[in-house]
Amino acid sequence: MTWFKSLQLAGRQLLPIVQGGMGVGISAHRLAGAVARLNAVGTIASVDLRHHHPDLLAQTERCRDRDLIDRANRQALDREVRAALEAAQGRGVVAVNVMKAVRDHAALVRQACESGAQAIVMGAGLPLDLPEMTADFPKVALVPILSEARGVAAVLKKWMKKGRIADAVVIEHPGYAGGHLGAARLEEVHDARFDFEHVLAGCRALFDELQLGNQAPALIVAGGLGSHEQVSYWLNHGADAVQVGTAFAVTIEGDAHENFKRVLIDADPGALAEFTSVAGLPARAVRTPWLVRYLRQEKTLQAGACADPRRCSQRMDCLTQCGIRDGISRFGQFCIDLKLAAALRGEVSKGLFFRGASRLPFGKAMRSVRELIDYLLDGTMPAAA
Repeated sequence: MTWFKSLQLAGRQLLPIVQGGMGVGISAHRLAGAVARLNAVGTIASVDLRHHHPDLLAQTERCRDRDLIDRANRQALDREVRAALEAAQGRGVVAVNVMKAVRDHAALVRQACESGAQAIVMGAGLPLDLPEMTADFPKVALVPILSEARGVAAVLKKWMKKGRIADAVVIEHPGYAGGHLGAARLEEVHDARFDFEHVLAGCRALFDELQLGNQAPALIVAGGLGSHEQVSYWLNHGADAVQVGTAFAVTIEGDAHENFKRVLIDADPGALAEFTSVAGLPARAVRTPWLVRYLRQEKTLQAGACADPRRCSQRMDCLTQCGIRDGISRFGQFCIDLKLAAALRGEVSKGLFFRGASRLPFGKAMRSVRELIDYLLDGTMPAAA
């Protein structure tokens, strides 16, 4: 017997812990497989996974052929999903996070399903057409990421017209999450309408209005959650599960370079940078030397924005809208793929290191996935290393 209810997803009864998807390559097969093996939800971030595969990177590193880069990334995703499923040993759920804002998102969704992913998680835009993308894979669970009840209503009502109901919904609070945030503008990220109490109550009322009954999606809260007390509170106050990102990123099994983990561990959660990213979305990251320099020059760079495909450093057109390529002055003026790939490699002076606003449960220590899940659910602190 446990104090918490199981999370029902993809036909399985799971621990109510979801590891958030973190790209580029921060959550790949090692992390996702380790989480799933403990009967939780492990999530692979689908964006630009070729960086984990030297052969694919060698084929495309100096390449300007967008189609070749796309194929390499889909091949990398296939390898990562299959490796995560093997590591999971038939337990838990292996999910794939696909950003709606990524130009190749539909192909990545299909590849993830073909490779055996048990759930597709989609944010960075309203995933209104996700049911069509997955129509050939009815057993794959569909999980939109949204930040307020109004967005949940828009997605659920659209999907129901197509005969599909979301299996779960991740409710991500932009005031605390790391990476790209679900608010339209930077000044809105701390708005009260995103508070979990408000959104959970709105979603439950929506489910009653739609008469979903036992078909209602599971509600997963995300953003700023890193302690047993927080997990216990929300699982007893309307949430069916919690999603945790940064604390999983710095585990021993995390797929990023050790330097990446140390940057996140050493960062003061109260002194992170909030800024507008290249895709026009608010974002939260560590104030690394590169980011401090960029923010100092941001207004000048935005004033000089101009649409020019040659400004795409790798000609991969990874995003449907890009501030630097498309000359959108209110968006960020840098190549996000290059910066996130540098962070994955642990290049502190060049990388963009996304991080959530919660304190890490083990302080400066780097512990295992098992120890983290034990702490989140049971409050069990591991013995000193």
